[in-house]
Amino acid sequence: MRFPGILTMSLLYLTQQGTRLQKEHDRFVLSLPDRTDVAIPMAEVEQVMVFGNISLTTPTMAACLSRHIPVVFLSQSGTYRGHLWSAEYDDYRAEAAQFERLHDTDFQWAVAREMVWGKAWNSKQLLLKLNRRRPSEVVETAIRRIDRDLDAVDALVATPTRLDQLRGHEGAIAAHYFPALGELITNPDFSFTTRVRRPPTDPVNALLSFGYTLLFNNVLSLLHLEGLNPYLGNLHRSDRHEAHLAFDLMEEFRSTIVDTLVLTLLNQRVFALDDFLPPKANGAVYLTDTARRRYLQAFEDRIMTTTKHPDARESVPYRRVIQLQIRRYKCCLLTDAPYEACRRVT
Repeated sequence: MRFPGILTMSLLYLTQQGTRLQKEHDRFVLSLPDRTDVAIPMAEVEQVMVFGNISLTTPTMAACLSRHIPVVFLSQSGTYRGHLWSAEYDDYRAEAAQFERLHDTDFQWAVAREMVWGKAWNSKQLLLKLNRRRPSEVVETAIRRIDRDLDAVDALVATPTRLDQLRGHEGAIAAHYFPALGELITNPDFSFTTRVRRPPTDPVNALLSFGYTLLFNNVLSLLHLEGLNPYLGNLHRSDRHEAHLAFDLMEEFRSTIVDTLVLTLLNQRVFALDDFLPPKANGAVYLTDTARRRYLQAFEDRIMTTTKHPDARESVPYRRVIQLQIRRYKCCLLTDAPYEACRRVT
């Protein structure tokens, strides 16, 4: 029997359209469109991610709320739609500190600068690592330019526009980084020069966008778990009601988790061009259903890869590293300790 999704490391991905998720005693029961059922013990599930046209019964949602199992809803192509979460884990002391910091420009600046530093550093380290195997002048030039932008960030002084200047340098770093990343793709069937979002218009951008969506959902769920309000950010701020803090805290993991994964999958020829659907009317390119399930499995393997972190005695999975970084941020809120980004070592 073909499983209508992926269950890995206690995270349940539901991808087969028309599936219905029901509750029977202490089990989740997946009812497939062909009328076959698959049962999963609730004790084995810590999070559910729902892609597209998949229904959950009211008892199922009640069980998820009572057991603190977050449910994230996405479109079939992976666009975030919303989430279901119990409020019992809210840490009102930490959330009060978030609101107190909302207009503390010095706090926002210090945190945002460290996040940009961490993102830029990790991006540069990935380029350095991969460029050793296949040296490219384009990549070397990008690394030098990223270094110059980091020096410029260090030189920023206290002005009312410093956050805008910081975001400007972040954009410049991205403009250097992504073309260099494309130079490191060795699979001749794929090319990449520019980051295109909303929608992604080529296969490489489709893989990056889907990976960033999955990373965002992991950060968002862990923020809820730690009792923080995900809407109160520092680097990302706007009038739109979006999870700005989740966007903030995922920045330093984009290259480490998603970009590394995408280059590995492409260079090892795990994906071919026929794993992508023809462009839609708006130019959007997405993975086929079968290829999406392979990508989900690969993403889980990547985020559960172990690595060193200063706050852990032994190597821990990247998902745990994200949680440790969120706890660093929480400590920063409550104690005035400086926030330190997670920096990759080549």
